Amino acid sequence: MSLSALQRLRRPSVSEAGDSPVGHTRAARLPRRAASAALDYPFTPPAADGSVVEVAPGILWLRQPMPMSLDHINVYLLRDGEGWTLVDTGLNTTRSQELWREIVATRLGGLPLKRLICTHSHYDHAGLAAWLMESYQIPLLMSYGEYFMMRGVSTLPEPLPDSHLRFYQQAGMPADVVARMFEALRRDPFMPEVPPSFERIREGELIRIGSRDWRVVIGEGHSPEHACLYCEDERILLAGDQLLPRITSNVLVSPIEPEADPLRLWLASLDRLDQLAPDTLVLPSHQGVFRGLHARVEELHAHHQQQFELLLAALDELGAATAYELMLRQFPKRRHPVDDLMALGETIAHLSCLRYQGSLRRVLEEDGCHRFSRLV
Repeated sequence: MSLSALQRLRRPSVSEAGDSPVGHTRAARLPRRAASAALDYPFTPPAADGSVVEVAPGILWLRQPMPMSLDHINVYLLRDGEGWTLVDTGLNTTRSQELWREIVATRLGGLPLKRLICTHSHYDHAGLAAWLMESYQIPLLMSYGEYFMMRGVSTLPEPLPDSHLRFYQQAGMPADVVARMFEALRRDPFMPEVPPSFERIREGELIRIGSRDWRVVIGEGHSPEHACLYCEDERILLAGDQLLPRITSNVLVSPIEPEADPLRLWLASLDRLDQLAPDTLVLPSHQGVFRGLHARVEELHAHHQQQFELLLAALDELGAATAYELMLRQFPKRRHPVDDLMALGETIAHLSCLRYQGSLRRVLEEDGCHRFSRLV
């Protein structure tokens, strides 16, 4: 995986109990919340084999397989006059390419693909963008921030920049753990070709697809400029990774933007989605299509509030600690070096949010590590 892995979703958030691939954790002996919002799932999911489920007239739900713990991504086909618009792509794998050939040949009524919209730059969502553009001669629609994130972090420098090494040193992560983490990233088998061009979409813009108008709703935190699409007339939201029914999307701080506060941006993005109609049909990028948008937003806020409480309880016990020490408390059952990257990034995101709110102080000590302690 390239340096883009620092911003991309390889797995869901490592911080939600019950659905997290790194398992349950018990920081400071406080029980975690499991996802339990009362959501309505009106459709049985399709198999990841080219099967389709029509969730509304002219809107097809499909799944592409992923050979990892999160084993699928939802993609959607929207009838667009005498053709189809595709939302998101799946991973850059031979199997996904084979499925797209089969789907285009057998599921679209003989009509062509007309364009591709990628909600964001993570490679399960845009990994086949260049291949689809070339294979079917279609344009890519994407937000500016997501396209240039994809271009700007498509390779992993060797050796790592000093700023990256310093980021992990200041977090207190041992050098051998950092080495194993980046060795695993360099072995990533799914890196895609970067699309050569795109058409920009912006917040509030209306995109006409067939008989429907879709308003672009931009979210932040999980990725720089994630584009959801909302059909107000029929109350349908193509949510990407901004709103998932049982797992939480990874929100992390990385060496690319070490002083960022992405969790504040993420929570504000959830609040914008919370303004949509309560009976909105949510079409997420993972797990089931659902209704219950407001309940899920409330649950996600509660989840992150609990993460804050877990960190504060750990600091009450430890007095002062590095981000890595706190990560070990919150996420003791990491299974893979990439889990270390995501768990540390999530821990720092929560610490940064608390620090900018005035609840924590951060001090750079003589050993080169930042240590956090409570202010209030």
